[in-house]
Amino acid sequence: MVKYRSPRDESRFKMLPVLLTATIVAPAADPVTTPPLPGFRTSAWFEERVREEWVTEGVRAIANAPANFDPKKPTQLVIYATPNGNSVEQTFGCATGPGLDWHFDIQHVAAQVRKLREVRPGENIVLVCVEADGLSWPAWKRRYKDGPDRVRKVVDVLRQWVPGVSARVSLAGHSGGGSFLFGLLDNADRIPDWVERMVFLDANYSYSDADKHGEKLLSWLNGDTSRRLVVIAYDDRNIELDGKKVIGPDGGTFRATERMRTRFAKDVTFAETKAGDVTTCTALGGQLALLVHANPKNKILHTALVGEMNGLLRGLTDPGVKPEWGTFGAPRTFTAWVQPGPGIPKRPADATGGTAFFKSLDKLPLLEREEVIAREILRGNVPEFLRTFQKITTKARDASGKEHTVVFEVMPDYLAVGSDADFVRVPMTPQTAARIADAFGCAVPTRKVADEVYRAAVVKLEPKPLTEDRERPSTFLKHNVLIEEQRRGRKLGELAAGIKKDVVVSNRLTEKPGRVAIYGWHKLDGKAIQLLTIVHGETYVDYSHGVRLMKRTVLVDNQPRDVRHVLYSSALHALLSDEGPVTRPAY
Repeated sequence: MVKYRSPRDESRFKMLPVLLTATIVAPAADPVTTPPLPGFRTSAWFEERVREEWVTEGVRAIANAPANFDPKKPTQLVIYATPNGNSVEQTFGCATGPGLDWHFDIQHVAAQVRKLREVRPGENIVLVCVEADGLSWPAWKRRYKDGPDRVRKVVDVLRQWVPGVSARVSLAGHSGGGSFLFGLLDNADRIPDWVERMVFLDANYSYSDADKHGEKLLSWLNGDTSRRLVVIAYDDRNIELDGKKVIGPDGGTFRATERMRTRFAKDVTFAETKAGDVTTCTALGGQLALLVHANPKNKILHTALVGEMNGLLRGLTDPGVKPEWGTFGAPRTFTAWVQPGPGIPKRPADATGGTAFFKSLDKLPLLEREEVIAREILRGNVPEFLRTFQKITTKARDASGKEHTVVFEVMPDYLAVGSDADFVRVPMTPQTAARIADAFGCAVPTRKVADEVYRAAVVKLEPKPLTEDRERPSTFLKHNVLIEEQRRGRKLGELAAGIKKDVVVSNRLTEKPGRVAIYGWHKLDGKAIQLLTIVHGETYVDYSHGVRLMKRTVLVDNQPRDVRHVLYSSALHALLSDEGPVTRPAY
């Protein structure tokens, strides 16, 4: 069994492409010792496994599992509901960088879970972040009369994502994400037995004695001594923003926590301890813990409780004499596990050319070849001209007849390895394409995007089909030579089309799991040779396939939007999709 790789281990993996450069012989990738989780693929970071879907109406989920998931080990499934105004990706977090939205640096729930995996190698810890359409769980619940039932359905679906013995479920949420947790409480008279832990991170505003939340929580805690309820709050009664009070006379997490404490105190006895500015009230032998920061400087500590103070780590663990991961409160103890920000790395000075790289791949088995390709591209061995994306503008009307405009950016050509002087376009599996797209801050396009690219292309070439050894890297190289002969005399970086079929995302992928969607290879008359198809399995790759990435952020009516949200929107999807709202936006 491969142990979980820490950031300190990464150096030996970074050496792999360097060895390739020195010898021009592709090394074998690390042997896969555990099969991938069903429905999951390899992540761009830490060799982890990821899965993304709109799991039910208006709910998007991304799961992150350890690289060495072992179904024989005990499993903890952490379901984390995003706060208002934050996407799943922002909630996961990443390193900051120029132009990156500040929301990516405030919670870091992925890094905190990675830290927990490091200190608890004997169990699988799977994190799933759930996001409501519109980025507000309270608004999402109000939209449906059966909101609590829908919350339960989401949790039931996510439990099925984890194989092996029944997973222990920990539910956590920040800010409006607490509405998701209370939705499960409101779904039935009792909390399901498989819930082991509930964590409210400044998220308990909806607590209500009238809705019998206190009775349900106490009954659940008393049902098993392994269960935990952790509430982390701060004194927010007098905080101000721009000179105005933020919290009303009855609102906020401080007052909600006091309501909880008052109700619980009718049935349990609290013990109180203080450490710095934090008062902790515990009961039931530590099963119940209420942590309140006094906030003497009257700051807005809303998100600081989660990211700056290691709030999720505290919520998912019991404090010891010497906590295994650190302590609640600043500074962050998980910084080594924060993934890099999105972007294409600078091309290494020792990077090999595309021709030599491809010649080294010809005898590698598919999975090893894909791993070598992924690592080479992820380390930045990409020609310079592909880094300047081309803007395309298109318009569409929504159901009410209102016209919308989108500006999206695409690579001028298909993903390639090498330099401007020596590059080769790289056919690859959709899982490898998605892995690279995540790292680069990009997305795999749709059929409509592929059509729009062809219409906007400056360079349109006649397709050149090949019939022999279609799946061999030597044929990939041969086809690249044919394209370059056609393209001779044209400037690198011009938007080019008609040279490959596109790997695309499509709703048809829900018809048969484990397939790849292929479309395009337009002829000079504008008609595509390949109609949209999912006939091939997800590991099928031939010379005609290409991956043209689009930037993840698009401008809709001059406002930045995540392409995932645009594709799902009932009002906006037609800008980028001709299949209706896209419920399967990624591989």
